[in-house]
Amino acid sequence: MSDGDKTPSDLIDQRIAELGDWRGAMLAKLRAVLHRADPDLVETWKWRGVPTFEHDGIVCTGETYKAVVKLTFAHGAALADPAKLFNASLDGNVRRAIDVRAGDTVDEDALATLVREAVRYNVAKAAGKKTR
Repeated sequence: MSDGDKTPSDLIDQRIAELGDWRGAMLAKLRAVLHRADPDLVETWKWRGVPTFEHDGIVCTGETYKAVVKLTFAHGAALADPAKLFNASLDGNVRRAIDVRAGDTVDEDALATLVREAVRYNVAKAAGKKTR
């Protein structure tokens, strides 16, 4: 099967397998938390290779770099983050990110809460557009 015949979920599976190290394992773990938080998340593959998770718009992306796995929340600046998960891209007015390094532990409950908050934000924003 060529990449053109693969679903976004297949391409994300392939990325996880190709990484073959802690980054692949962490991306798989984070992906599972995202789906537990919102079973209706849709996986997409954007910008020629970025795993993207959507529900009425982009919730977050799951990028992998040499030293980090980065979850970038499209509207992170608008979200409450009482657990202080956001630790990157803090200067902008829109996005916020969570950089996870080798050996880091992730507060899965706090991440799930953040994902649900992002989904609520997207749903409310989409509803507002539909009523205008």
